[in-house]
Amino acid sequence: MKFVIAPDKFKGSLTAIQFCNAVESSLKRILPNAEIYRLPLSDGGDGTIDILEYHLHGKRLKLQVNNPLFRPIQASYLYMDAINTAFIEMAAASGIALLKPEEQNCFYTTSLGTGELIKHAIKKGAKTIILGIGGSATNDCGIGMAAALGYTFEDERGKELSPVGKNLLKIHHINTNHVLKVLDEVEFKVACDVTNPLFGSNGAAYVYGSQKGASSSEIAQLDEGLQHLSKLFIKQFDRDIQNLKGAGAAGGMGAGASVFLNAELQSGIDLVKGLIDFDAKINNADWIITGEGTLDNQTFSGKAIHGVITSAKAKNIKVAAFCGAMDLSDTDIKNFGIDYADAILNYSKNLEDAIKNGYNYIEGMAEKFAKMFV
Repeated sequence: MKFVIAPDKFKGSLTAIQFCNAVESSLKRILPNAEIYRLPLSDGGDGTIDILEYHLHGKRLKLQVNNPLFRPIQASYLYMDAINTAFIEMAAASGIALLKPEEQNCFYTTSLGTGELIKHAIKKGAKTIILGIGGSATNDCGIGMAAALGYTFEDERGKELSPVGKNLLKIHHINTNHVLKVLDEVEFKVACDVTNPLFGSNGAAYVYGSQKGASSSEIAQLDEGLQHLSKLFIKQFDRDIQNLKGAGAAGGMGAGASVFLNAELQSGIDLVKGLIDFDAKINNADWIITGEGTLDNQTFSGKAIHGVITSAKAKNIKVAAFCGAMDLSDTDIKNFGIDYADAILNYSKNLEDAIKNGYNYIEGMAEKFAKMFV
């Protein structure tokens, strides 16, 4: 039998590669003659570079950039010389995990460091840049990123503004005189797994602002700022991006990347699957074993498991899902295309135990699954 192990990470508990190790050890023990292939995945959020490095064997390049509060930090990105391609994670330079809880407030943060990584990659010779925008600390619509590439954001008096969320409403003109000349020679792809519009009740500020530390009054101002910048995009660039799917991702970075970089926004899991040639590698598999922290309705809105199921069903391959927790009925699980499902919380004492001992529980679940074929 051929088994493909293709999970996402279990945030705070297991990496996708650790999941592969746990499942593979149990399968080998119970089914020593089985063919086993490891294809750990990511949906384009934080951790994507680790997955691409595992599959594509690029090299990490490290440099000093600005963190979301303009403090110097070391950040890295993945570069492949053979195809002049860089893989950059927004979280590496502009991620919320880089700040202490009391420092987190997207009213004051910037995506400048992400732009500095992009600039370095361009100077390195990148012709294609793939940008993962999960885990951001910002709501600046990508103006910080753009500032690193030569865009200048000016107020009514022509004075340059600091590229942070609170200043969006003050931008009167976007100066493009000093934008990197080679920017339009680079192809940008953005891994994006949300479909929020830029502003409004379902936009970047109102949906994600509180998670990034902004108060209700600051969120209202940020939303106004995004609306204002959206009008400037129409006026200066003839680009109406409010209803672009994913425009509101990462505090408006989806919109900013589209306008400032002419980037194409793609489903994160589809982008990752394409890069690692996932669909070809699962040919003739009997089962794909996948998993992520929680199996619920959100799983089927662009998450990794949804991508696995889509590929599996196109080739009539059965899918087993091992998760931390399940919040779906048996009928829903079957209707979604999952043939076997199990959860760590079915066995653990509590959530803390599940997170701490996830590896051992996944091993046990895989062993139970493998015994069906003995």
